[in-house]
Amino acid sequence: MKLSLAILREELPEFERQFHDAVKSQVPLLNRIMRFIVNRKGKQLRPMFVLLSAKLCGPVNDTTYRAASLVELLHSATLVHDDVVDESLERRGFFSTYALWKSKVSVLVGDYLLAKGMLLSLDHDDYRILKLLSNAIRQMSEGELLQMEKARSLNFEEDTYFEIIKGKTASLLASACASGAWSTTQNEAVTEKMRVFGEKVGMAFQIKDDLFDYGNEAIGKPTGNDIREKKLTLPLIYTLQNTDPATRRKLVYIIKNQNKDPEKVQEVINVVKQTGGISYTEKKMFSFRDEALAILHEFDNIEIRNGLEELVRYTTDRKY
Repeated sequence: MKLSLAILREELPEFERQFHDAVKSQVPLLNRIMRFIVNRKGKQLRPMFVLLSAKLCGPVNDTTYRAASLVELLHSATLVHDDVVDESLERRGFFSTYALWKSKVSVLVGDYLLAKGMLLSLDHDDYRILKLLSNAIRQMSEGELLQMEKARSLNFEEDTYFEIIKGKTASLLASACASGAWSTTQNEAVTEKMRVFGEKVGMAFQIKDDLFDYGNEAIGKPTGNDIREKKLTLPLIYTLQNTDPATRRKLVYIIKNQNKDPEKVQEVINVVKQTGGISYTEKKMFSFRDEALAILHEFDNIEIRNGLEELVRYTTDRKY
């Protein structure tokens, strides 16, 4: 991501400063937790997509920084809430908020982040950006609940999988890119084009995450976490639809009843690989990536376009 970071060498520090200001509280416990969250945030891909989408269309302004902060606040809130739902003790190699402060505090912290994000926009009349991001939160909740509902039956189609990941992952990145574009253009057509661009990238990003569950030589041993959690992702959906009835029944039985047995999980992974589930999924991932790049190349700003292209390719080429 060297080019993207170089392009944003002035904007990222300013975003950091404004984001730090946005999460401040008068409650000492909240401030302690906010420092913990801020110090352990990831690569900031979503704010980078906001800033670059803005720069693609014009100079970054205060509205852009607020949009980037709102995206990061909402993303942080969903991660805190996710850890409570999943009872996850770890986040990015550190203890999670849930592990250190348990459910009640974590839920309230997530709510605080959501409220701070909404107020940040409302206080500056950023209604269009707030609408874009609020829609993303709705879609994320719907996507997660749809996945939970379908996981019980272990019987859904490829289209349902795409509907789930469009909601739970792609919607936030779509809104991030749209918000960035709106902040410097106030043009609905350009904003919609960048929303679709972000959605395509988000689809590829989630498919890459799902592929990590099956591992490869570069990544190391597969984790099998999705199988243990009875999540049907594209490699497994493809396999269930393209194998003989006896093998299908066996796989479904393992996922339902033997999903905690490492040897049985490995057996499912082996069948998925042998059936072509991995290569099929990779093709779909690269198809979404290429659709995103085609949209990106409709813009003339070559330097910023190249920075965004680097980020897009990172989503599908990353090793973790």
